[in-house]
Amino acid sequence: MTKTPGIGPGTVLAAALTILAGLSGQPLWASAVAVGGCVPNVVNFITIQAAVNAVSAGSTIEVCSGDYPEQVVINKKLSLLGINSGTAFNTVLVVPANGFAANTTSLTSGHPIAAQILVESPATAVTINNLTVNGAGNNLNSGCGDTRLIGIYFQNASGTLNHIVARNQAQDAANFGCAESAGLGIFVQSASPSTSTVTIENCTIHGYQVNGITANETGTTVTVNGNSVVGAGPINVAQNGIQVGFGATGSVVNNRVADDISSEARAEGTGSGILIYGSGHMTITGNSVANTQNGIALVTDGGLTADDNTVSTNVVSDTHLGDGIDLCSNNNSVISNLVYSSGGAGIHLDGSCGATGNNNTVSNNSVNEACAGLLLGSGTGNTFPAVNPVANVTFTSLAGDVCTPTVLLAAPLRGQVSSPENSSRPTRP
Repeated sequence: MTKTPGIGPGTVLAAALTILAGLSGQPLWASAVAVGGCVPNVVNFITIQAAVNAVSAGSTIEVCSGDYPEQVVINKKLSLLGINSGTAFNTVLVVPANGFAANTTSLTSGHPIAAQILVESPATAVTINNLTVNGAGNNLNSGCGDTRLIGIYFQNASGTLNHIVARNQAQDAANFGCAESAGLGIFVQSASPSTSTVTIENCTIHGYQVNGITANETGTTVTVNGNSVVGAGPINVAQNGIQVGFGATGSVVNNRVADDISSEARAEGTGSGILIYGSGHMTITGNSVANTQNGIALVTDGGLTADDNTVSTNVVSDTHLGDGIDLCSNNNSVISNLVYSSGGAGIHLDGSCGATGNNNTVSNNSVNEACAGLLLGSGTGNTFPAVNPVANVTFTSLAGDVCTPTVLLAAPLRGQVSSPENSSRPTRP
């Protein structure tokens, strides 16, 4: 049952002032206001959107614990903070009474998008803390419909997400395999000449349909730090826990990623724990990736290169079908990673993405249990400054881009062994 936030002191005044703000076209406050009635001696609003509309840039909106059945659009600098109400500390955006409605379109495909929170241009320095967006029970379940559901979407806008929960951005079980529906937990996107610079930290993302955290397009820069991203696998769609792609850049550091795994072979490709797709000059460090189809994949596609990245001190375990670390790109530094129980190779210098697998530095990585410790494609100029210890592998190193495992790690994937090097599948809503 949906819980309606309480109406506290100042609500009637807030409603009247909001009407005046609408008539004047100007926001009325530049300080702190609240939503839900739990904060005394300030103006309280009934809905988050009413507060957003009324305040001026630079304001802080405190949102009391409770369920808020609305979609929120932010187009100005502000801070949106969930706060405790007595012993409760659980501020949740849930499905509106009439269901989700498209409130924007993708900058690349033009597909309609229903974002639970949309942060759009010209917003900068938008801070959202201590909130949950929950897409459970949504109305976007009529087959593989065109509208994409996204928990929080930064579009040509910048800011910070901290202690956010994004969950259940997906269709129901009957339609969950609709990859084109692109249910995303958190999505950052920009289109030239605009930019988006977003920090995503200490967040929990799960129950998503396709990707947990996605950052796409040139002009997008993300810092993805200290998050927990857990897929729904094994399911019949290729999921990616964290994807940075199509020219976006930034860092992916100290995240926990797990369970991005398909239960069947898919022609469009496979999922990855961390997918860097056509993006370079990134730092991928200190992450834990477990129980995924591919672990960490750096993929070049045509003119979109995934070069000049640093991949270090990550722990990758239990990849099914693919490699622990796949370098289908050039000029990367891969140092001091641990790879356990890989369905393919531990580390793959992959020449199958065109002129790739060249000039990588691979040093002091450890591999235990894999088809090959190092799978060496046709690339040249690779260096190995320090030994890469391997154990319990069929081949310590193997030339080529295919290494068929002798032991399959998970029963749901039987039948895929014959094609262990399926390409990673990026999402571009």
